[in-house]
This record gives sequence, C-alpha cells and structure tokens, in this order.
Amino acid sequence: MRISTKGRYALRIMIDLALNENGDYISLKDISNRQNVSIKYLEQIVSLLNKAGFLSTARGNNGGYKLNKKPEEYTVGEILRAAEGNLSPMVCLTEDGKCDKKDDCITFSFWEGLDNAINQYVDSKTLADLLG
Repeated sequence: MRISTKGRYALRIMIDLALNENGDYISLKDISNRQNVSIKYLEQIVSLLNKAGFLSTARGNNGGYKLNKKPEEYTVGEILRAAEGNLSPMVCLTEDGKCDKKDDCITFSFWEGLDNAINQYVDSKTLADLLG
C-alpha cells in the first residue's frame, strides 16, 4: 500500500486547519502559502474532504474552510480513506475485489492480516495525535 500525495496533502490540510483555527474561515490561499502546495491541487483535495463532511465552507472575501469537529474526533484512517478510497494492500480485500482463487489462496490470510493491521493503526490515531 502506498499513500499518494492526495492522501498526504489531505492530512496536511486538516492539520493546517486545526493548527490555525481561530473561529474564522481559513482561505485556501493561506493554506497554500503555508503548505507550499498549489491552490488548484488543494481545491481538488478540499472537495473530497468537504464531500466527506469534514469541513464547513464559506464563500466571499472572508470565506474559506474550517473543521466541522474537534481534531480528536477525526481519525487518520477516515481522512486517508476520504482522499484515497480503500486502504487495502490487495484488491481481493476490497468490497468489489473479485478473485476466483480467494478460497484456495495460500497467502490470503497474510494479506488479510496486513489489511487489518493497517486499518487498526490508522484508525487508532486521531488528527489531535498528529498535532502533538
């Protein structure tokens, strides 16, 4: 399993919003400057985070984004899944993963154990944990 830049930047956006929270909306321009990521790319990621219900948004001069919940109420796993989709290391472990050899696969239990370990770990860490 490899986390793409989309997943890494999703975490960075959420951390940035948590660290800079002051009750006001935070503009993508400010996040872009602090994170050194283009606004255009951030827009794609913020769209995924917004669709997942993680953010409140406002338009206009004082518009921007802020977290809907406290940092301790977001798991790293749910943030990564919002950006990446399924975190499974093998397609056969996904809901739509079809494999004719699954029942006879000698390595399936290994991949299943790895999948469980990954998900347990990312779900055990919150955004607040990453803030330090």
